[in-house]
Amino acid sequence: MKKLLVAFAAVAAFSAHAETLTVAASPVPHAEILEFVKPALAKEGVDLQVKVFTDYVQPNVQVAEKRLDANFFQHQPYLDEFNKAKGTHLVSVGAVHLEPLGAYSSKYKKLDELPSGANVVIPNDATNGGRALLLLAKNGLITLKDPTDILSTIKDITGNSKNLKFRELEAATLPRVLTQVDLALINTNYALEAKLDPSKDALVIEGNDSPYVNILVTREDNKDSDAVKKLVAALHTPEVKAFILEKYKGAILPAF
Repeated sequence: MKKLLVAFAAVAAFSAHAETLTVAASPVPHAEILEFVKPALAKEGVDLQVKVFTDYVQPNVQVAEKRLDANFFQHQPYLDEFNKAKGTHLVSVGAVHLEPLGAYSSKYKKLDELPSGANVVIPNDATNGGRALLLLAKNGLITLKDPTDILSTIKDITGNSKNLKFRELEAATLPRVLTQVDLALINTNYALEAKLDPSKDALVIEGNDSPYVNILVTREDNKDSDAVKKLVAALHTPEVKAFILEKYKGAILPAF
């Protein structure tokens, strides 16, 4: 009984002194990574509370409105577009991992096997559509007006030697049409849901130099708080890198 009372006292002491940090996250892999670092943060006096969201709007809205402390679900180009559209001033405090976008085909094993006039589908949102075109340009299938413009569109294609036929579809639907087209540019989360293995099944895939690295985001007035700094440090440890590499088998890449 005495040992039990001591344990309860220790828990009460931790609760009294721990600083709560509430972070919004997408289910996979973001929430899983945060849960992994939760015990280490507890030892640092931070009580990490992970709130899972499946949409890409409310996590930013609630951080901006100070209902949450931070979020972990997006990449920098998306954040930039969100801040511009909503007039918010959210900031990145650390890059964590990359969920590579890849080019997949159920008909061909290599990009150079694509026939003239091949049907290609890409995401219809600005950030992922642009990154799809950049990936194709980097691998020589097309040329773009500005090969550094991450918001390039189909209208920016200046060279298309194979006369590829492009269609834009909602990103989530791309795995479903894979057998109906010659090539589909698919985000890793949707590829995994469709039981594709990005490290094996993608004909080409983004590397660590991609600008679409997933980041931890907070408000400007919170970026230097002790709790946020401790979370950033916890996410940038060798243990987290090993966790990402082992759990996701190359489908998700550490960015630190």
